[in-house]
Amino acid sequence: MFFSKPNEIEACGMYSYGHLILFTITFILICIALFLSRKMNKEQVKKTIKYATIIVWILEIIKIIFNIVIGNISNPNTYIPLYFCSLILYAGILSGFCSGTLKRVGDVFLSTGGIVAGICFLIYPSTSITIYPIFHYISIQSFVLHGIMIYIGILMNITDYIEIKLSDIKYYFTLILLISIIAYIFNLIFDSNLMFISKNFPGTIIEIIYNNTGIFFSIIMIIIQATLPFLFMYFLRKVCKCIIINNLNNKYIDSY
Repeated sequence: MFFSKPNEIEACGMYSYGHLILFTITFILICIALFLSRKMNKEQVKKTIKYATIIVWILEIIKIIFNIVIGNISNPNTYIPLYFCSLILYAGILSGFCSGTLKRVGDVFLSTGGIVAGICFLIYPSTSITIYPIFHYISIQSFVLHGIMIYIGILMNITDYIEIKLSDIKYYFTLILLISIIAYIFNLIFDSNLMFISKNFPGTIIEIIYNNTGIFFSIIMIIIQATLPFLFMYFLRKVCKCIIINNLNNKYIDSY
């Protein structure tokens, strides 16, 4: 079962007991990890990013090998890591092993878009548990990878590892645009749908965008992915900081 072929065994299914189990376990592990690492300094956070990057790359390589072995090589959608959630692989290298501007690019993605991508997948894991059973490598690997994305992103925020500025959107936008261009070229060559920018993805919000944008679908999808997750996390962080500061001020006034 753990390495069965797609649909060879009944799939776990969306919003099933299996989905609930994987979601709950992932959520609990993220909370425990954040609690244990909440007081990390910047050097410790950077080491954590390095180790996490190594782990997700190992898991991804195993996934690629698995798909090739079972004969999925003709379907790039299943094993080429050029999806929004795959960006942790590249952003992790930039953040953990590079310096200067390249490191900033990685830091910005991990602390913004990485969180959004991870949460969206846990809620709607349509690319894994709709094809494989709960105790399958792909199902477990997908939840581990996205759980790590959420953990790393939140860790970077609660430890103030990085202070996100609105101008950082240029780094975020550049990374998404570069990966999207590469993915689009692959899509043209292999008739794939990497980054979900070339074809419809029925049953998701992408279908709504696809049906209403016509020939501009690819451009709109790239712009959405290259802006909205960053802006959402940027303003959410601002709101959270304001709430925390107001609470601290109120406590100070009360004590005074």
